[in-house]
Amino acid sequence: MRTLILAVLFLTARSAAAMEKPELVKLLAEIDDRQRNGGDYKALVYLEQKEKDKADVVREVLVYRRDADDKLMLLFSKPKSEEGKGILRLDKNLWTYDPGTGKWDRTTERERIGGTNTRRSDFDESRLAEEFEPSFGGEEKLGKFETVLLELKVKEGFDVAYPVQKLWVDKANHNILKRQEFALSGKLARTSYYPKWQKLFSQSKNAELWFPGEIRIFDEIEKSNSTLVLFKAVDLNALDQNMFTKAWLESKSR
Repeated sequence: MRTLILAVLFLTARSAAAMEKPELVKLLAEIDDRQRNGGDYKALVYLEQKEKDKADVVREVLVYRRDADDKLMLLFSKPKSEEGKGILRLDKNLWTYDPGTGKWDRTTERERIGGTNTRRSDFDESRLAEEFEPSFGGEEKLGKFETVLLELKVKEGFDVAYPVQKLWVDKANHNILKRQEFALSGKLARTSYYPKWQKLFSQSKNAELWFPGEIRIFDEIEKSNSTLVLFKAVDLNALDQNMFTKAWLESKSR
C-alpha cells in the first residue's frame, strides 16, 4: 500500500509539472484575448464600498476604453460629491481630474479608484502575458471548480499595482475565479473573487468578448474593508473619436 501511495504521488507530481513555460504564456495570452475588444468599449460600473464603522458608500463610474490604441478613461457619475471626477491615461501616464479645483494630478498604478479598493487594472483591458512572467503553481479545487494555479511576477520595466500575483483559473473555460495580489515584500494586499462572467459578441474582433459581471475585492491590510464591483451594462459601439482628451473629460463637469 505504501508503495502504491508513493507511486500515485509521483504520477500526480509529474502531472502537476506538465505545464511548461510556453503553455503558461499561451494561457495568459488567451485570458487577455478573451477580454480584449480590439475596438471601443463602454461600461457602467457600480461600486459599493464597505469599511469598518462607516456607512456603505455607493459609486457609479463610466469606463471608456479604446483597446486598439491603449486608451482608458474613467468618469464618475455618482454620488454628487464624486460627479465629474475622472481618470485619464495619456502616453502611459495616469492623470486624475477634480472638477472642484479644475486641477489635473499625475497618479500611480497603486492609487485607489474613488476611495474604493479598486485599482486601474480592475477596469482596463487585461495585459497579463505582456506584463508578467508565469510559473506553474499546481492544480487546486476551488469550491466545485477544478483550477490551474498560476504564480506571476512582473517583468522588468512594467509598472503595476502589485508585482506578485496568484491566479486560480477555471480549467474548463479559462476564466479567472480568484486572484491574490502581493507587495514585493510578499505581503498579501488584496484577494479578489470573480463569481460571474458574461460575454458579448464583438464586431471589432469578430468573436466573443468576456468580462467579469461581478468582482468582490477584499482588503487584506484593512481586513474589514471590501468592495463590490458590478458591471451593469457594457456597450461595444464606436465612441467619439476625440473623447480621450483632458478637454473632453473637463467638458463633462461644466
